[in-house]
Amino acid sequence: MAESISMTGVLSGDQIRAMLEHEPPLIAGYANVDDQIQPNGFDLTLADVSRHRGPGTIGITNEQRVLPDLDPLPSDADGYFSLAPGIYHAIFTETVALPRSLMALGRARSSLNRSGVTIHTAVWDAGYAGRSTALLSVLNPEGFRVQRGARILQLVFFGLGRPTDSGYRGLYQGENMPSGEGAHG
Repeated sequence: MAESISMTGVLSGDQIRAMLEHEPPLIAGYANVDDQIQPNGFDLTLADVSRHRGPGTIGITNEQRVLPDLDPLPSDADGYFSLAPGIYHAIFTETVALPRSLMALGRARSSLNRSGVTIHTAVWDAGYAGRSTALLSVLNPEGFRVQRGARILQLVFFGLGRPTDSGYRGLYQGENMPSGEGAHG
């Protein structure tokens, strides 16, 4: 993929669409590009939902990190997850391959917020490649129903002033990639 983005700031939908044609593509595995491209981002869809089981631990070093186990939740015959108030681990359908000249931030789609639900994500560092996850928080005391494949998060891409010398090399590089695909570091 071309490492130079001629601008800094937020990428437009047209710029994102053009980057889908690069190798590797900026985003792969999407269902409907016309529905998912937005004026200032790209909507990611829900693949699966799990519950956290047990505590997590973050220490000073990565060797001290212990992530909680996850229990996948079943969906109904129509692919809906019925979620009681609480927190959930959501995995996205699409894979993302950020060049060293882009970073991204994810924001909950406004319909989730209006339903009493939000999503929390970390920074998507330049050079990251994978099928990411997020914390889905159901705050609505009546719960929330969401269908597998629903657009839940808008990923907003930011061009860097100059590409990083080395991209993301952390633990989550290449995470959750479909079999046969590798990380594009």
